[in-house]
Amino acid sequence: MKVWIEPQDVTVPDALRSAIGGHPLVAKTLVRRGFAEVEAARAFLDPDCYQPAPPTALPNVAVAAERLEHAIRHGETICVWGDFDVDGQTATTLLVSTLKDLALGQGPVDRADEPKVTYHIPHRQTESHGVNLPVLKQLIADGVDLVLTCDTGVTAHEPIAYARAQGVDVIVTDHHDLPPALPAAHAVVNPKMLPDGHPLHELPGVGCAYKLAQALYARAGRPRDAAQYLDLVALGIVADVAVQTGDTRYLLQRGLEALRHTERLGLQVMMEVAELNPDWLTEEHIGFVLGPRLNALGRLADASVAVELLTTQDVARARILATQLEGLNAQRKLLCDQVLQAAEAQIERDSSLLEYGALVLSHPSWPAGVIGIVAGRLAERYRRPTVLIAAPPGEPARGSARSIPGCDISAAIAAHAEMLESFGGHPMAAGMAMDAQRIAGFRRALSRTVLEMCGEAEERATLEIDGILALADLSLDLVKELERLAPFGPGNPPLTLASRRLTLKSHSPVGRSGEHLQLIVEDEEGRAQPVIWWQGGGATLPQGLFDLAYVARASDYRGQRTIQVEWVDARLIEAPAAARRPEPPAVEAVDYRDAPDPRVLLQRLRTQEDVLVWAEAEARAEVGGQDRYELISAGSGGPSRSGALAIWTTPPGPAELRAVLERVSPKAVYLFGIDPDLDRLEEFLQRLAGLTKRALRSSQGQVDVSTLAAATAQRESTVRAGLAWLEARGHVTVHTADGDGDVVYLAPGSQTVQGDLSQKAARLSALLEETAAYRSYFARAEPEQLDAPFRWRL
Repeated sequence: MKVWIEPQDVTVPDALRSAIGGHPLVAKTLVRRGFAEVEAARAFLDPDCYQPAPPTALPNVAVAAERLEHAIRHGETICVWGDFDVDGQTATTLLVSTLKDLALGQGPVDRADEPKVTYHIPHRQTESHGVNLPVLKQLIADGVDLVLTCDTGVTAHEPIAYARAQGVDVIVTDHHDLPPALPAAHAVVNPKMLPDGHPLHELPGVGCAYKLAQALYARAGRPRDAAQYLDLVALGIVADVAVQTGDTRYLLQRGLEALRHTERLGLQVMMEVAELNPDWLTEEHIGFVLGPRLNALGRLADASVAVELLTTQDVARARILATQLEGLNAQRKLLCDQVLQAAEAQIERDSSLLEYGALVLSHPSWPAGVIGIVAGRLAERYRRPTVLIAAPPGEPARGSARSIPGCDISAAIAAHAEMLESFGGHPMAAGMAMDAQRIAGFRRALSRTVLEMCGEAEERATLEIDGILALADLSLDLVKELERLAPFGPGNPPLTLASRRLTLKSHSPVGRSGEHLQLIVEDEEGRAQPVIWWQGGGATLPQGLFDLAYVARASDYRGQRTIQVEWVDARLIEAPAAARRPEPPAVEAVDYRDAPDPRVLLQRLRTQEDVLVWAEAEARAEVGGQDRYELISAGSGGPSRSGALAIWTTPPGPAELRAVLERVSPKAVYLFGIDPDLDRLEEFLQRLAGLTKRALRSSQGQVDVSTLAAATAQRESTVRAGLAWLEARGHVTVHTADGDGDVVYLAPGSQTVQGDLSQKAARLSALLEETAAYRSYFARAEPEQLDAPFRWRL
């Protein structure tokens, strides 16, 4: 559990409050993040108000552009050397496209043939990162005149020296940390050569490539043409987890808008296959949908294919490549799960591994392409820098490191350069190669350095809360306001909100292997809220009252815009109170949820004993059962502990289950749990609309909410939200008899839409999703996990 830092009250200048408007939390956040001046805040929020740095502000861009112009004019063969991650893929695509475009616009002078632009992206399994000397020698032998690197090369001293000796110039564009001495390239373009705080300092590889492309187009008299590559820039910035400040944020803002309207067939097909709506695309979709698919190429196959995907004009070819990406991404997920399980098994067998300052694990059969992902998960879980090493017999061991905030893992690894064959990276991620025999010594040495440099990170783990809200304040309108501060990421994290004094009502695993949790939390007013806890499977859940820290986003799952609340942390404030009333006697329960022929089984039970059947919606008539209200009413005289209860329809929630059990108080319960299949928005509204029409015809519009709830197998709150939607849609007019009572009076609607229909639909969808989550949990939970006094008969 982290130490929470409560939001400090800040003074928002009147000028800023007036200029920004909207929800006060937006202006307060701007002030807390250093944007108290109106102009600075506007430049942060609106790219139209930001003045980007000229490309010439990047060191040696002019020298690089001049050399490339010379190569184009004289028909030289240029090879763009990239890297296999998304940053490298997009930078390679951008530079290859730029050079080919400029070559077409400028005929050769000294040669009859036109300039030739090729590219090379290393294969992870055979070449690893960087400029590989044997491959470079072959390229030069094949006639390459000029090498242009992107997202790599700043430490390639030996390969660049070889190229120079052969009369081949090398231009380096890279963004990785600078070595003590730069290689002897014709030009080195790297934003890390600029001082901290410079607007270009945090550019990733694709950002450097874009600035070079801007300079080339400007020199060609076509300064606006570089903007055609902004969609690629957005992909690279997010996928490389670049710090979003200065021009990096500006380019991402512009790039996201370009990506939503991209003309690249490959990206269009990728989004179609992944079922992404381009209109709602955000940095989250790059980070968790598009980026992983492109990265899968570099991790498991040949990343050069990405350039073809991002440049092809053939729809059929784009679909073939996008389908290949889907398969590779599925394979990547499976491999990650396998490596994670193996890593956890190592820790379980040898708990002393957690006594080191850094968690260093290795295995001969781990695929090098996915160990970085798993290292990131372990670093987050165990709150310490983590290095996973693939050490196949007879080959150098290759490791990927991921860190935690406040610990520069790249610098910690560099401190032990004498133990390594190669290394490089960023403060939060790095890679290295070494002799497998040195892994144990490296673990000890790195751990000492991490403790010296970073201290006990676990003790310092803090969580900054940006705002305290009641669950009732959560809405799509609020999320839309907070999204004015987007795009989010390093340097501009999403707002962490908190709600107080909640209880956990239910939880169920989700994901292929139950690695995530879907929870329902409830405040003291009884308002429920679904929460997703990514990677929360197996975690300890809070008991009693607790405060919840979370991030609220807009989700477009299944085409519906709803609020998605993502678990960040919980803080226990009150342990579960002692029971205030005697526990109900245990009920003998028999599990028939997976019975092959439940109807025959139910009929057999009825012939053997007196069985009440709880069934709702259409199942009530089909199996001759009673709904929850009939059962509660029948037991209102007090529990009798007689007979048995068959739960045929899955309850809509834990409260409804408890209410029936308390009133009926059966001696035995038979669990069937048949899903009424009414939790999807369209199906529910269609049935509810039919019920309201029937009420208008047969009972002059008078109907009980409880009757509608039983007839739809939903909670009463869901029915009320459904009626509100029908009223806003103009289908019906709803009058409540006695405030918020059970009886409502219906009248024909105006047949015209009234008010904000989308907000009512979002609220209704959220309630239906809560019920669907509980039904899913009820259907597959272990018997002892169900929130009921069941004593199971085996």
